[in-house]
Formats: sequence, structure tokens, C-alpha cells
Amino acid sequence: MSVTFPRLPIPRMAGIGLRSPHIAEMLTRRPSAGWLEVHAENYMGDAPAVAALETLRCHYPLSVHGVGLSIGSAGGIDAAHLERLRQVCLRFQPDLVSEHLAWSVADGTYLNDLLPLRYDEAALAIVSANIGQVQDALKRPILIENLSAYVAFAGSTMDEAQFLAELVRRSGCGLLLDVNNVHVSAHNLDFDAKAYIDALPAEAIGEIHLAGHAVNVIGDDTVLIDDHGSRVPAVVWELYAYALRRIGARPTLIEWDTEVPALDVLLGEAMWADMLSAVIAFEHRGKTARDMRDARFSTVLPFGRKPTGARMPVLAAFETVRPANAAAHATRSHRHAVA
Repeated sequence: MSVTFPRLPIPRMAGIGLRSPHIAEMLTRRPSAGWLEVHAENYMGDAPAVAALETLRCHYPLSVHGVGLSIGSAGGIDAAHLERLRQVCLRFQPDLVSEHLAWSVADGTYLNDLLPLRYDEAALAIVSANIGQVQDALKRPILIENLSAYVAFAGSTMDEAQFLAELVRRSGCGLLLDVNNVHVSAHNLDFDAKAYIDALPAEAIGEIHLAGHAVNVIGDDTVLIDDHGSRVPAVVWELYAYALRRIGARPTLIEWDTEVPALDVLLGEAMWADMLSAVIAFEHRGKTARDMRDARFSTVLPFGRKPTGARMPVLAAFETVRPANAAAHATRSHRHAVA
């Protein structure tokens, strides 16, 4: 039996990924959370979690995030899997639907990984056609997420940001900007993470992901692995702040998939994301007000002196406490990697 849920648009604030250890607590506590995101493949049957999600969907805005559609497969989209995804969307009526810029199916075999593409014209044509098929079936645009990268294809004729921008233009899809993935890829492949964000069409970015990563020391090299198994580190918060200043506030998800902590830890990370977003919005409003004030009073202030603006106290707290916590975690991760 189909259920009609209240319309709950996803706000431009932080949400959390709903994981099975937290479902019972979410049902009983109903904590304050901006929104929830689930992996589509976990809700394609009739397990108890499906009924639980129907209950939670009445109270929280919902995003559905696919991990098995294999949008980059040269053989096209698996029709049966697409139909299962369509049924999930019909059942839960999510506000956002997203998938990865990856492939994970070969000759009918599903691989337990998200594998990268070569970025060239041939791949662009294949992925654009696959996205068109998915969007036609779901009757909505979807968001495409950038991957974390560990190797690059020598045959690529464009970088990932250029590929994504062209994909938006051709298919009409949106983008899911995974800031942690950008940092991981930029470190591993030695490119400028901020330039990557600058190259994306800001208006197409409909969601942001934040997560932690593992630091692996191998001889003289350090490799970052996107494991979603820790708090958001300071360097990712910094890149997130850059993205917010570049594109403005977006719905932001805290991802945590391995060594899943207590629910309050996830909610706390979401609080930090909301706090940082509020700080940057405050800065922007203050700058706009100062610019207007400077324009009005520049002719009367002596020697061109400009008024000084107040600094939001919470910004100092964020810059002091959050990086310190993240640095402590990074030290622990490094010791673990070396061990």
C-alpha cells in the first residue's frame, strides 16, 4: 500500500546518513536532524528497516543515494535495478536522488566497489545517455557525485571537474559535491582542490557530502583512503568553508559508514557543519553591509578610513576547537597506520 508523505523539502543545512545501528534510537528519540539520507539498495525489499524508514519519512526530509546503478557502464543501465530504484523513489518520495560517477557492473557481475572512468568524449557520451535513461525513468533530475581517486587514466582528455561540468550541460543533471573526495583525490593525484571546486558550475551543485578519511603512510609516501570512518578532519572543514564561500549554503550530509559511532557523534558533526555555514553566511552579510556603508560614508570619513566590522565570536571558537580535535584524531590515525 502506498503512503502519501508530507512534503518536506531538504533544507540548506546539515543532515546525517541513516545507518542501521541508529534506526531504533531515531524512532524513539526523534532527535533534531536537518534531514536523512539512505542508500537506495538497502531499501529495495521488505525488511523491517523499510517500515522504519516509512515512519521516519513522516518526520524528516529524505534523500536517496544510490551505490549500485553503475552510471558509467558502457553496457548501459541494468533495467531491473533501475526499476527497483524507481520503486524506492515512489515508495519514499525523496526530495533528492543521487548516484556516483562510477561503474560497478561488468558482464552481469556486480563488483563491490565504485570504479573510476576515463574522462574523454566516448565516456561522456555513454554517461550522458545513461543519466538520460535514469532521469526519464524517475521523472526527475538526479545528482552525480565525484569519486575519490587513487590512480588516473593516461588516456583521459579532460579532468574530472571539466567532465562533470560538461555532463551537467548535456544531461541536465545536478551535482553532489563530495568535499572529502575532492581533498583525497587532490592529495593522491597532486592537483589543486580549490581550483577543482572553482571549475564546477555552482548553480548545479544540489548537495554536499562531508566525511573522514584514513591516512596511510607507505615508505616516504602518504596515501589518503576515503573510508568514511572518522570525524571530518580540519583540512576538509577548511575546504568545505571554501566551497560555501564559493557557492553558498547547500544541504550537507555527514557520512560515516565504517566503525559507526554513537548517533550523538553524527549529530554533533552536523552541528559543526551548520555552525560553520552560519558563520560564513554571517560574514557574507557583514561584508555586504560594510560595502554598502563604505559606499555611503567614503566621502565623509577622514583619509579614506573605513569602519571596522565585528567578528562573530563563534568563528573564533570553531577555528580553535575544531582543528584541535581534528589534529588529535589525525595523530591517532597516523600512529595506527604506522603500526
